[in-house]
Amino acid sequence: MKILLIAYDNDSYISVFPLGLAYIASACRNAGHEVRIYNQDVYHWPESHLIDLLDREYFDVVGVGVIGGYYQYKKLLKISEAINSSKNRPFYVIGGHGPSPEPEYFLEKTKADAVVIGEGEVTMIELLKALENRKELASIAGVAFMENGKCIQTPRRALIQNIDEISYPAWDLFPMEHYALAREPNIRNSERLMLVLTGRGCTFKCNFCYRMDEGHRARSSESIIEEIKILQKNYAISYIDFQDELLMSSAQRTVELCESFIKSNLKFKWWCNGRLNYAKPDLLKLMKEAGCVFINYGIESLDEKALRNMNKSLTVKQIVSGIENTLAAGISPGFNIIFGNIGETSESLRLGVEFLLKYDDHSQMRTIRPVTPYPGSPLYYYAIEKGLLKDCADFYENKHLNSDLLAVNFTDMTDDKFHEVLYEANKTLIEHYYSFQLNNSLNTARKLYFERDSSFRGFRQT
Repeated sequence: MKILLIAYDNDSYISVFPLGLAYIASACRNAGHEVRIYNQDVYHWPESHLIDLLDREYFDVVGVGVIGGYYQYKKLLKISEAINSSKNRPFYVIGGHGPSPEPEYFLEKTKADAVVIGEGEVTMIELLKALENRKELASIAGVAFMENGKCIQTPRRALIQNIDEISYPAWDLFPMEHYALAREPNIRNSERLMLVLTGRGCTFKCNFCYRMDEGHRARSSESIIEEIKILQKNYAISYIDFQDELLMSSAQRTVELCESFIKSNLKFKWWCNGRLNYAKPDLLKLMKEAGCVFINYGIESLDEKALRNMNKSLTVKQIVSGIENTLAAGISPGFNIIFGNIGETSESLRLGVEFLLKYDDHSQMRTIRPVTPYPGSPLYYYAIEKGLLKDCADFYENKHLNSDLLAVNFTDMTDDKFHEVLYEANKTLIEHYYSFQLNNSLNTARKLYFERDSSFRGFRQT
């Protein structure tokens, strides 16, 4: 079958490589199908361009995957309208974390023919096989579709336990020269970046997380090293963005990965998502030796009560100790703090700002966003139970209008007061960031003119 997979435009100058789509593309191609990628993300084509393509050329299936989010939801609706209005409308499949928790709502809004729920590599191939053989979609695990005005959702598909069996992403179908130019903290302008997964899932259960899969499944070190070798050989990649939900799933797992990186003699910088309860000096020293330059931490709050309410499985003491250990090891930490979870107050926010100012190493701008109860998360169902949210339609059409605005208020403040204190907090953080940048630029100028710094390359932002 002829398949068109859409990488939607996320309004980024340099887009992040759509790793999930590349895995699906690889699975489809290995099953004997002809696969083409529609790179709206790279070329910023309007939806009219997609209509023209579908009118000119025949495809059996068109697929789009999106995560949860106001922007992704609205973008999906525009793409769906284009697909549905085309003369040669293909069989239309959607997937990803966005549609998976609430497939009926997304089927109604997009008029898609099917939703692939959860992991798609096996489900998508079975769906294509069913279409080829004119079999009932109800025979496929892990899909949803409309039949006679009613949503049919089949039983969830079991997770792929041995993820080493999943083929490498279909890099050659994508404009890799574009994606390699994406930037992450502590990357040099001359370095080239690519995304890699070392495992799937997470062992923790935070109340705001809308991940549907239980547990963590790790790839073998041999498979990961082989993938990085290919990326270095074919695309000259020198910086790896590990996209695992949690690479530091345990101290033992992290040690195993780092030792494999060191033993391989491959030279590359890398970035990962980590856990502060595992951020001990010996482990961080090994990560630094293995090439780690940035660890993105989910801190969420510096309020002990709020941490317990969100089931974070962290204490303030662990957070402070872990950040201090990370900085001492010479690795930049990412500080993810959100505000407005159950039980949080303006004092919770003050503690967060104070923490960010104290431990800022200036590798990123630090701001604080409101917590969002995405469909599928425990917080989403809590909001519905407490009458703060009606349903998925209420979330996407009325409440979640922007990720930096309050969607559902779990605090005792009014909405206006909430935004007022959040503004003051971020005003402090933004002023702090630009004050440092200004002083840094002026110091560079002084060094240039008074010390005749011949290494100066011009006043530029990148």
